[in-house]
Amino acid sequence: MLTDKGHFDTPNSEKYLQQLCKHFAHKVAVEHDNTNGTIALGMGPATVHATGGTLTAEVTAPNAEELADARQIIDRHLARFAFREDFEAMAWQSTEA
Repeated sequence: MLTDKGHFDTPNSEKYLQQLCKHFAHKVAVEHDNTNGTIALGMGPATVHATGGTLTAEVTAPNAEELADARQIIDRHLARFAFREDFEAMAWQSTEA
């Protein structure tokens, strides 16, 4: 499995975590509280954390193509919620799962 971790510095990290989790809960299994969430994306789980002024997301997938899709899914949905902050994409880094 491949894993990428992204971060977005924002004073609204908890708000965006809640919006992401509630939005995805209409389509896939989601578990969340005020600062942590797990979203069951088709290619693998996405975990999101809100700490201080940072929202982080970790996506996991079996191959590079699906990992890129997972990053795009998170970025695309977050862009809808963070449009007032001119959000375009998280700063992503590859890690080993």
